Amino acid sequence: MSIKTKLALMISLVVAVTLTMNISISYITSEAELKHNAEQQMATIAKQIGSTLEATEKSRNYMEDLVGETLRNVSLAALSELDPHVRNVTNEQLAELSRKLGVDHITLWVRTPDDILAVRSSDPTQIGLSSKTWDYWYTAFQQLFDRKPVTVPQGQKLKDYWSGPIQYSTADSTRIDKWGYYYDGTADYMIDPYVDAKRFLEFEKNNGADLLVRNLLTDNPNILGIAGINPEFFGKPPILKKKNGKLVQNLDVREIVFGDYTYKEGSKDAEAVQRTVRAGVSVSTFGRADGKDIMKSFIPLRVGSSVYVAGVTFDYGAIERVLYRQLMLQICISLGLLLAASAASYMIAGLSIRPLHQIVAKVGEIAQGRFDDTIPIRRRDELGLLSSRINQMAGNLRTYTGKLQDTAEELRGTKEYLESFVGQTSDAIHVTDLAGKVIRVNPAFEKMFGWSADEVLGRPLPIWSVEGDYLEIGNRVQRGEAVADHETVRLTKEGQAVDVSITVSPIRSEDGQIVAIAEIARNITSRKQAEEAIRRSEKLSIVGQLAAGVAHEIRNPLTTVRGFVQLQRQTGKLPESHLDVMLSELDRINLIVGEFLILAKPQAQQFQPVELKTLLSDIILLLNPLAQMSQIRVDTVFDTDIPRINGDANQLKQVFINLLKNGIEAMPDGGTITIAMRTVPEDRAVTVRVADEGVGIPEENMPRVGEPFFTSKPNGNGLGLMVSQRIIAHHKGTLSIQSRAGIGTTVEVKLPAL
Repeated sequence: MSIKTKLALMISLVVAVTLTMNISISYITSEAELKHNAEQQMATIAKQIGSTLEATEKSRNYMEDLVGETLRNVSLAALSELDPHVRNVTNEQLAELSRKLGVDHITLWVRTPDDILAVRSSDPTQIGLSSKTWDYWYTAFQQLFDRKPVTVPQGQKLKDYWSGPIQYSTADSTRIDKWGYYYDGTADYMIDPYVDAKRFLEFEKNNGADLLVRNLLTDNPNILGIAGINPEFFGKPPILKKKNGKLVQNLDVREIVFGDYTYKEGSKDAEAVQRTVRAGVSVSTFGRADGKDIMKSFIPLRVGSSVYVAGVTFDYGAIERVLYRQLMLQICISLGLLLAASAASYMIAGLSIRPLHQIVAKVGEIAQGRFDDTIPIRRRDELGLLSSRINQMAGNLRTYTGKLQDTAEELRGTKEYLESFVGQTSDAIHVTDLAGKVIRVNPAFEKMFGWSADEVLGRPLPIWSVEGDYLEIGNRVQRGEAVADHETVRLTKEGQAVDVSITVSPIRSEDGQIVAIAEIARNITSRKQAEEAIRRSEKLSIVGQLAAGVAHEIRNPLTTVRGFVQLQRQTGKLPESHLDVMLSELDRINLIVGEFLILAKPQAQQFQPVELKTLLSDIILLLNPLAQMSQIRVDTVFDTDIPRINGDANQLKQVFINLLKNGIEAMPDGGTITIAMRTVPEDRAVTVRVADEGVGIPEENMPRVGEPFFTSKPNGNGLGLMVSQRIIAHHKGTLSIQSRAGIGTTVEVKLPAL
């Protein structure tokens, strides 16, 4: 593809992206504006409904209160004409009295020990009714019979009187009545006159919020539904009462108080209603119901002391249709603009890059080795400057090409030899510049130290010298010195120490200036380990000979002493208790001498299951007085379930006594020794860690810890730790030491569990 076409496509692409962003922004802003207008419209509708509902509620409350006062007056009039004892009142009297006082029926209620029952009534269906399951109605009845003010929030409350809300009749589920209940203590019954209240509901439906909803739906075709929601019962299972054999939902527990709730979205609507009530602000949701895209707004309404939610359902498809028409119009206009911009950009690109054809042709000649022709320069812009530089480059190339060809032949042979040597040698080679950045490594370097070429080229090596001599050697080489066969320690990428012998040399330029430093490293770890093994073997041999001689010389007099003590015991000249103590102590000395022979040769061991927790507890009890004299506290942290190990209890006791005494002697100013024992299930092992807060071991002495006769104690002999290591090794375990000067020492013993 030519530059002309690419440039035209790039300009067209910029125009297309700009037009797309314009369409997207326009679509988003238009959608937001239409949504806002729809929400405002629904908020206005809700405000109208709220005003109408408040007026309707006031009218309804006024009429209910008026009817309630009338029923109270009827109660007083009926009470004055009836006998105060219910047994003397007949149902026929109540029917005649109902016609006389202008009410539908009158019922008399009597309180029993566990209920309040209807015992007389002008309506035979009322007789025998129980009120025990009537919720707050039963509470109001109890308070009237107790001559207390009625406290239930529902209904009308006057002196000795309560009128419940309009509700379905329990005896006849087809009736909707208004009741009044009066009891002043002058009779042994509560009088209950009531009238048919269906006309009140019909008046409210034809003149209140329902009428307004019907008118709004007619005037606003995009409004699909309007409903008044009672948040207390919305989204919950309906509360049904069985009245006269039929299930009836009472008027005061319905979730929809006016309008129709047709486009239902279940739990989604219930959650939105609860959010509206909690926050006190409108909440809008979007969804799809009955095959239509809809937007719902839930607006809080406060009518007197009641809180309702107006749910308005809007046809979101109307917004989408408007947006679709706008989108199609903008796309058509944008396509026309894009086509015009593409044609114009193609023409402009052709005029702009015409001089590039001459430059491309000249570069092609240079690539083929023809440097004689030059480009005619007729412009003073960037393209004219580029033509001038290409002419100059062609002249320079013509001069130096011949020289380079000769030099290249000479260097090719030398370079191939050096590359072969560097790539195939087993010694690690790396080259750094004077700033310490790596510029070359060979495969042996990658294998020995673990860093790949990509990880180190162009950057300084990490700190990888254990002895800290890397910078010192580098400074010497930069001064022109060469370092040969210098033994040191280097760290691999994983932090593992490697013993190496290095040769470091400067690399100089033609004028003698040092431009880089080359280092060749040879791995001498195996040689070092062999030398260390020989050195330790020689020391152990000497120690073994010494131990054998000492043990032989000590055992002879011990045998003689033991024989005399036994003879003395037979004569009975000394107390029996003294002789027992002497024999016990001599046996102990003999045992210690026998353990000392571990340095000379392997001993016969009596391995058996050992409870480490018990063994350590005995040792702590033995050495605790010594620790307290030095103001040292011994803390223990033991796992609850420690398995037994297979070992020699006396030898293990010698190890842990040695470790604990070392910790006590390392803290002359007091402190804490912590002994932690835990199980390692994955290794089937038990670890015992003894940590002190003592003077610690200097870093330079750590490599020699455990060597025979090496000790930092004024009166030590340097054999205790070595004997302990030998004992643990015979038990197929490990003993490791970590220490920092001035902080303390931690010794960990790991033994296999049974």
